[in-house]
Amino acid sequence: MTENTPPHEARSLGMMYGTYADVLFVLFPFLAIVMQRLWDGKLEDVLLRPDLSIAAAILGGLAIGKFVLGLVTERDLGRFKERIVFFIAVTMFVVLGPAIILILSIVGNEDIPGFVAFVQPILLIVSISLYTTAISISNILIQEHAPLQDQPGDAAARAGQESKAEVSPEPLNIPRRHEGDAM
Repeated sequence: MTENTPPHEARSLGMMYGTYADVLFVLFPFLAIVMQRLWDGKLEDVLLRPDLSIAAAILGGLAIGKFVLGLVTERDLGRFKERIVFFIAVTMFVVLGPAIILILSIVGNEDIPGFVAFVQPILLIVSISLYTTAISISNILIQEHAPLQDQPGDAAARAGQESKAEVSPEPLNIPRRHEGDAM
């Protein structure tokens, strides 16, 4: 990010990088599994094993955690609780429920229907979308809420904090050793 980037845009860009870093971190072990299956010559098994559903369930759980975190971080966000609870319910209904059912069905059956090869990638894409949405919604709610907290005295307090933040700290004064000093 450059010095000319507006603070809001820099924060959004940083949030996006952080969000996709989380997604990549979750998907990394599954990438290792896919590469091992490719090495073994069983790449077709990737879509017929529960791995993608497990990844979708993990991301769905993380999304619910982010929604809840957005709700409990600020007590005044309680007025948005219906929206947040709605997104939690959507995540459970669209991602977690189907992912858990697919995991149990795939692990418990010898014959896996062909539609699983199409459903699992879609489920993973939806879970990634809901996770990124959860982070965005939580941050939007907090940003929308921030102007409501401004009180007349808050501007003076913020100005004092900003002036303190601009003061650079003193360098650490470390005494130098001289040739005659003993260790």
